[in-house]
Amino acid sequence: MNDTCIEFTGVVKRYGDGEPVVRDVTLSLPRNLTTALVGESGSGKSTLLQIVNGLVVPDEGTVSVDGQPIDYANLPALRRRMGYAVQGAGLFPHLTVEENVTLVARLEGWTDSDIASRYRYLLGLLELSDELSARYPHSLSGGQQQRVSLCRAMMLNPGLMLLDEPFSALDPITRATVHEEFMRLQQAESRSIVLVTHDMAEAVKLAQYLVILKDGRVVQQGDFESVRASPDDAYVAQLLTSAGIG
Repeated sequence: MNDTCIEFTGVVKRYGDGEPVVRDVTLSLPRNLTTALVGESGSGKSTLLQIVNGLVVPDEGTVSVDGQPIDYANLPALRRRMGYAVQGAGLFPHLTVEENVTLVARLEGWTDSDIASRYRYLLGLLELSDELSARYPHSLSGGQQQRVSLCRAMMLNPGLMLLDEPFSALDPITRATVHEEFMRLQQAESRSIVLVTHDMAEAVKLAQYLVILKDGRVVQQGDFESVRASPDDAYVAQLLTSAGIG
């Protein structure tokens, strides 16, 4: 198996008759690292993520996951190999914490003992009290909801996790705490992670590889040190400066 987890080749996406939101993106994302897709609102970063999990189908080009082109006619098989978490947690309001986290494992036919073991492990990893198990999302704090969302995304121990601005709705103190727990997750279980964020400081803190987008195009990619040492244009330099690292 090669060192690429996701490969975009000539990907274009437009909505209706408008200008493309993703413009001829050719890009390889590294395996078993966290890659941050960074850019301002409208840069195409969330659309790229949604193309990977099949929520959006490209108008042109191909996308491969683990060397296999995405079959948009058979998305359930693809999604079983991915975890997905979004801004605001996206939890089912009518399910308890435990039901939210374990739902997909039950649908997959896991045994009760395997479900319980994985569930307890994830609660511990994200420092969630078992007392929360019977509560519903509306009764949780924003930080607790986001932790539960990460647990749900990790329940099947996927090789790939897609995270779309998962921390942006949190207050600064809670955000810093969840960042620390996220980094502990990275160390506990090796996987490929793609993190969408508009915050360069967050990207540098949590990711090992950066992809910077503007107006639907990739303007620079690489590890943080190479990007900082040689920003390709004024936009990249501005993002670095805004994060206090320019």
